[in-house]
Amino acid sequence: MSTEQNILDAITIASNPGQDRALQNEAVEFLNTVRAGATETWPTALKLFVGDDSASRTKQSVHVRLFALQVLDELLDNRQEELVNAGRAQETYVTLQSTLGAYITEEYVSGSAEAHAPFIRNKFSHTLALLFLCTYPDQWPTFFTSISPLLHASPGSPSPTLNPHVTTFFLRLLLEISGEIHDQTIKSARSFVASRHARDTGIRDAIRAKDAVGVNAEVLRILEEVVTMLEAIRAGGAPVSESLGQAQLVELVELAIRAFASYVPWVDINLTVTPATINMLFKLLSDPAVPIRMATSAALLRIVQKGLKEPSDKLQLFRVLSLGQVLEMLEQKTRVTGSKDETDDDEVSYRESLGKLTSGLGLELIKLCDEQSGPPPAVLAGAEELLQQLLPTMLRFLADDYDDTSSSVFPMLSQIFVVYKRAKKNSPQTHLTVPKRTFLMQTLEILLQKMRWNPDDDPDELDDDDRGAFETLRGDLRLFLDSISAIDEELVTSAIKTLAMNTLTRADDSVGWADAELSVYLVYLYGEFQKGDRSKGRAAFVTPPEEIAKDKRKTADWESYPLTPHGEMLDALMQSRISAYPHNSVAIQYFETVGRYGDFFKVRKQYVGGVLTTLIDARGIHHPKESVRRRVFYIFHKFIKDCKLEIPIEHVTTIIDSMRDVLVVRAELPEPESSEQDLLNEALSSAGFFDSQLYLFESVGTLVSLLGKDPEKQAAVLESVTNPLLASLQQSIQTPINGPQDILPVLQAHHVIRALGSVAKGFPEASQSTEYSVPAWILVLKQVAEAILVSLERMNQHRAIRDASRFAFARIIASTGSNITQYIPMLMNHLIRQSQPVELVDFLSFLSFTIHKLQNEIFGVLDELISPLSTHIFELLARPVEGTDDRLQHNDTKKAYLDFVAHIMSDRMHAVFVSERNKEQLPNLVQSIASVAEDLSDPSSSRLALTFLAKSTVAFAQAPDAPGASAPSVQLDVVPGYQSFIYERLVPLAFGIPASPSFNIKDGQSLSATMEIGVLLKQIYQARGQEAIKYLAEVYLPSTNWPPNLASEFVAKLAELDSKQFRKYFADFVRSSGAS
Repeated sequence: MSTEQNILDAITIASNPGQDRALQNEAVEFLNTVRAGATETWPTALKLFVGDDSASRTKQSVHVRLFALQVLDELLDNRQEELVNAGRAQETYVTLQSTLGAYITEEYVSGSAEAHAPFIRNKFSHTLALLFLCTYPDQWPTFFTSISPLLHASPGSPSPTLNPHVTTFFLRLLLEISGEIHDQTIKSARSFVASRHARDTGIRDAIRAKDAVGVNAEVLRILEEVVTMLEAIRAGGAPVSESLGQAQLVELVELAIRAFASYVPWVDINLTVTPATINMLFKLLSDPAVPIRMATSAALLRIVQKGLKEPSDKLQLFRVLSLGQVLEMLEQKTRVTGSKDETDDDEVSYRESLGKLTSGLGLELIKLCDEQSGPPPAVLAGAEELLQQLLPTMLRFLADDYDDTSSSVFPMLSQIFVVYKRAKKNSPQTHLTVPKRTFLMQTLEILLQKMRWNPDDDPDELDDDDRGAFETLRGDLRLFLDSISAIDEELVTSAIKTLAMNTLTRADDSVGWADAELSVYLVYLYGEFQKGDRSKGRAAFVTPPEEIAKDKRKTADWESYPLTPHGEMLDALMQSRISAYPHNSVAIQYFETVGRYGDFFKVRKQYVGGVLTTLIDARGIHHPKESVRRRVFYIFHKFIKDCKLEIPIEHVTTIIDSMRDVLVVRAELPEPESSEQDLLNEALSSAGFFDSQLYLFESVGTLVSLLGKDPEKQAAVLESVTNPLLASLQQSIQTPINGPQDILPVLQAHHVIRALGSVAKGFPEASQSTEYSVPAWILVLKQVAEAILVSLERMNQHRAIRDASRFAFARIIASTGSNITQYIPMLMNHLIRQSQPVELVDFLSFLSFTIHKLQNEIFGVLDELISPLSTHIFELLARPVEGTDDRLQHNDTKKAYLDFVAHIMSDRMHAVFVSERNKEQLPNLVQSIASVAEDLSDPSSSRLALTFLAKSTVAFAQAPDAPGASAPSVQLDVVPGYQSFIYERLVPLAFGIPASPSFNIKDGQSLSATMEIGVLLKQIYQARGQEAIKYLAEVYLPSTNWPPNLASEFVAKLAELDSKQFRKYFADFVRSSGAS
C-alpha cells in the first residue's frame, strides 16, 4: 500500500470518534511519524493538498488537506537545516514555488479560493509565508512583484477589476509575514534561536531595501480603491461584482488596514506617515463600520508606538498627528448615554480601542517627559504640554461605566503614578504642584466611584466569571489608591473617610445597596492606608494621650481615649443601621469589616453584643443562603477568637444555645457518576459545607473556655455540645456497612471526629504548670478521646477515620497536655496497624507534634516505636522508585522521617536512641542517615540529615573536657565508640560532599547543605575539642593532600569562630575552592 493511501486511511481512522481507541492511537502515531519525516514525505503532502484540479480538491477531505499543510509547515519551519545538509533545499523550494504558484493562479485568480473550506485559505497563507521566509530574497526575489499583477486579474471581466480572492490572500500573507518576522507576541512564545533571529532581521532589511515602497503603495492603493467602492455602494450604487458587496468590502478595508498596521513598526516611517495616509486613517476613524474604526484605531496605535531614534522626531510626529484633539472629539462622540441593554456591544468595543490608543499615546509622551533620559528642554516642554492636554480625555475614559473601557487606560495611569512617586522621592517638598494635586483629586474621585458595584447588577445572580472580574477590577483600583497614597496619603484617607461617612450617617432607605456596600467596603479598605504604628492594634482606632508602656497596656483605660479617623468610621458603622440592610452583599461586607478589625472592639466594647447578634441571627450564621453562611462561619470564628475577652460571660451560654441548630453534623455524599467512583475519597477531597462548619465548633470551644470561673457549669455546657456529637458517632459505628459503596456512616463518623477535635482546639493550649486537680472540662475531653479511640478501633480499616483521629487527637493533646497521655499507646497502635505508606508523612508529623507537646510523658511509647518504625521506613525508601508520583512520595516520606528524628533531638528525647531496647539499632540508624546526607540528588533531605548528624555528635560523643560540655542545657547520653563513627564516617562525609563533581554551591539548597556541614564540623569540635583539632590537622587533612598552612588556618578558624561565623566561613571556603 502506498504512503499516500496509508495517510488517507490513518486520517480516516483518527478523525472517526467511533473508532477503536487503540487503533486511533496507532493512526495518530503514524501521522506524527509522517509529519516528523517531512523531508521525505513532503511530495506526498503537496500532492494531497494541491490535487489535480479544483474539482479534486473539493472532493478531498478537509482533514487530509489540513494535515498536508501541517507536513509542509513542519518542512519549512523546522527542517530547513536537514534539507540544506542533504543538498536538497534549492530543488525542494523550486518545486514548492512552482506547484503552489500554479495552485494560486488556478484557485485564487480563476477559481473560488477554496469557497467550500474558507479556513484552508488562512492556513495556506501561513504555509506560503513560511516558504517566503525560506526563499526570500535570494531564491525568490520577485515574491511580491509576482503577486502584484494578480491583484487585478479577473477572468471574464472586461476591465481590470480588483480580484477579491487574490487581494484577500495578499493582505493575509502580509499579516503572516509580519507576524513571523516582527510580532513580539509570536516571538516570545518560541524559544530563542539565534539563526532564526538573524534570518528575520535579514528579511526585514531586505524588504526595507527592495520591496517596502512597492508593498506599501500596493496596500494603500487597495485601501483607497476598496474605500471608494464601499462609499459608492453606501451612496446607492450597485456592487462591482457579487464578491465585492458591502459586507465583503468592509472586510477588505479592515484587512487592508490591519496589513498596513502590521509593517508600520519595522518600515521607514516616511512611507507610512504621509499626509495621504493620515487623512485616510482619520477619515476611517469615523467610518460607519465598527470593524474598520477599530482596525484604524489599532493602526494609529502602531504609528504612535513606532520607535524613532530622535526624541524631537517623535514629538514632531505627535504634533503632526494631533491625536489629542482627535481623541477628545471621539471620546465625546462615543460616550454611552442610554442603558446598557440598548447599547451596541461593537460600539463599546470601539470606545475601548480609543481608550487603548489614548493610553498608548500617553505612555509615549511620558517617555519623552522622562527627565532621567535627558531629553532636550524643548522636547520635554512640548511633550509635557501634549500630555497635560491628554489627561482630561484619559480621565473620561477611566470614568467610563464599562469596566473594559475604564481598564484600557490603566497602563497610562500606572506610569503617571510612577513618575509622580519618583518626583516625590527627588523633591519631597516641592513635587506636588497644584495641577498634580488637582489631577490626583479628580482621579481619586473616579477610582472610588469605580469601586462601586453596578446597582443594576445583583452579585448573587452573576456567574463566577463576572463576579471575579469585578473583584479583580477592585483590586486593580485599590493598587491605584496605594499609588496615590504613596504620593499624598492624607488625600486618600480624607477622600475615603468623607465618602464613607456621608453614606453611613444617612444609612436609610434612600441609600441604594451599591452605595451602602461601597461605604462599608471603604471602612474595610481604610486600614490598608494607615502606616506605621497607626495601623497596629488598638492604636489604630484610638489616640492615647501619650505612648503607653508595654507592661501597662492591659490596665490602660482604652475606652476613654478619643477615636482616630478610622475609629470614627467604625464607630459610625456601628451606629448606623447598615448591618440590617436587606442585601447580601452589604451584609457580607459588613461582616468582613468587623471580622478584620477586632481590635476596635477592644476600645469600644459596647458594640460587641450588637455584632454578635448580627453574626448569629438570620443575617449571619443562620442566613438562608449557604454561601453566605459558610463565609460568616469563618468570620464568626475570627471575631470570637479576637474578641473573646470582651464577650460578657453572662452571654456565653445564650450565644451557644442560639447556635445549636447549626452544630448538627450531616454528612452528604456526592451524586455517583459511575459504579467505580470512590465516593468517600471524592467527598473528602473537596472543601464543602462541613469544612466551614468546623469554624463554628472551634468557636464553641473558645466560648466554653471563657466559663472557667464556674467549672461545673463549664463542664456541663461542654457536655451539652459534645454529647450530641458522641451520640451521632456511636450511631455511625453501630450502623452496619453493606459493601464498599455503603460509606455514609464512615463519612459521618469522620465528620463528627473532626468536629470534636475542633471543639478541643477552641480551648487554650495546655500550660506547663502542674495543677493539683484536673479541671472538669478536661474530663469531658478525656471522654471524647475514649470515644474516638473506640471509633478508631471499630473503623480502623478506613483511612478517613485514621486521618480524622489524628486531626482530633492533635487538638486534644494541645489543649489537655499530659492529661491525655494514657491514651497515646492505644492511639499509636491503632494508627499504625493498618496504615498505608502514603499516610506515613502525616503520621510522622503527628508523632513529632506529640513528642513536642508531651515529651518525657510518652518516652515509653516512643521507646517501643522508634526502631521498628525506622526499619520500616528505610525498607520503604530502599524500594525502586517508579514514576513521578512514586518519586514525590518517596522524597516526602524521607523528609518527614528526617524531620521527625530531628524533633527528637531538639526536644531532648535522644535518650530513646540509646535505650536498652534501641541501642543496638543506633549504628544502622546513623549509617542510613549519613547515606541520605551524601545523596546530592535530594539536597533538601541531605540538609535535614546533616542537621541530625550534627546534633548527634554532642548528644552521643560529648567529651567532658570539650567546649560543648559546659552547656548546662545539653543532656549527655554518651555512646561508646561514637567518636570513631565521627572520625571514620562523618569527617570524610563533611569534606566529601562539597568535593563531589555533582555538587553546585550556586544552587540555593546546596548552599544550605554547605552551611549545615559547617555546623556539623563545629559540633564535632564542640563534642571532641582538641582531639578533633588534632585529628583534622595531623591525620585527615594531610591524608587528603591539604597544604599544611591551609590546614592550620582551617582548624584555627574551627576553634576560634562561633557556630554562625564558622558556618559562613566554611561556605565561603567551599565557594572559593570551587572557583580555584
